[in-house]
Amino acid sequence: MGGRTPSLTACVLLTPWPLEHVRRQHPGVPVAVLNEARRVVQICPQAAQSGVIAGMRETAALSRCPDLHAEVVPAPEAQAIWAELLEQLYARFSDRVDGRTSGVAYLTLSAAGARDLAAALHAPVGLASSRELAHLAALRAPIGEVKEAHASGSAEQAFLKLTPLTHLTALGVPLASLEKLHFLGLRDLGGLMAWSAAQREAFLGVDVGKKLNRFLKGERTTTVEKYRPGQVLETSLAFDLPLTEPAQVDAALRDVMPRLIAELRGRLAATLTVHADTIGGRLSATRQLKWPLDEAALGRVAGLALQDAAALPLGIDRLTVQLGGLAHPGRMVGLWAGLAELEVTKTVLARFPEALVRVEWLDPWAYATDAQYAWVDWLTGQVRARAMTPRQAWTPNPAVRRDQAVQRVLAFFEGQNP
Repeated sequence: MGGRTPSLTACVLLTPWPLEHVRRQHPGVPVAVLNEARRVVQICPQAAQSGVIAGMRETAALSRCPDLHAEVVPAPEAQAIWAELLEQLYARFSDRVDGRTSGVAYLTLSAAGARDLAAALHAPVGLASSRELAHLAALRAPIGEVKEAHASGSAEQAFLKLTPLTHLTALGVPLASLEKLHFLGLRDLGGLMAWSAAQREAFLGVDVGKKLNRFLKGERTTTVEKYRPGQVLETSLAFDLPLTEPAQVDAALRDVMPRLIAELRGRLAATLTVHADTIGGRLSATRQLKWPLDEAALGRVAGLALQDAAALPLGIDRLTVQLGGLAHPGRMVGLWAGLAELEVTKTVLARFPEALVRVEWLDPWAYATDAQYAWVDWLTGQVRARAMTPRQAWTPNPAVRRDQAVQRVLAFFEGQNP
């Protein structure tokens, strides 16, 4: 009877993520990511060889590298695309996926699964018994291949000693500290391992030093949490003839939005992404969402995102709308959320009877404040009476309240005493 294939922790690196996304959209072409001021913030090795450097203006970068493809990738769009990639990793490779940091994903995989992952994404993958070791191994893996860090004592020690200092950022060591270590002549983790634990804490700081000491002692994260699917909702429409008119787009969005609203099931979404497949390729744009939004408002946001993509002049063959960053709306049930919430509330009300009240909305558009809402008892739900003069007698019925106001106005104009 064959043994079960052991599952290890795999780390796949796609950093820096916005640049990797642009490289995948334009393979074989030198690319760069710009900020809102149209300055270069991230560059690929091809562009760097041509003389493009970070901080350079777009026009200057194009003069150095005429074939350069440079674009702005807004943070919401980059996050939405990363969430979509995590969904694909969950569907194809493992039910345990963790990608809290864009560009770095951890999965529970076997050695064969790690090789398939590296080949599918054409990215470096590290494989080890813990997340920290897997990350260090991925930093030393060639593109499209797997680097395995063995967990045995001698092999692990040899692997750690040869780890370059620049890779210690994966363990939380800041770049400023690494520069100081480099100035002292250290080039790899082996030199730092020769120090005592107290020396590492004194030089790197208590927090960073303790974290590194715990790692060297063998305290690592060996599990990957189960992935919660459904973090990205997607629906799309394909067309026999390309869409070229705004009215056609509006009609398509009216067909798409009801499906997304139904799939939300009361949840909220942080971003809305529109993908338009055209004759010139896929054009995308992302908009952040501010709730509450109904079906019509969500359609208008999608229309604005499609305008940002500037895909309509090319003709849209397929339209895809995605909602990312899904979460259930928060609700505060009391001042002391927990198991003893009701007992605490009763204790407070016993000592301060008027401390806590609830609001029952009657007519939010009423002119008189006491016709808009009523105070109700926290525990019983009964309307709490207000201390008023007989002339200001309050009624919970806004219609009666308005009739009384009209009668007083009519009496005033008739010369009577209101």
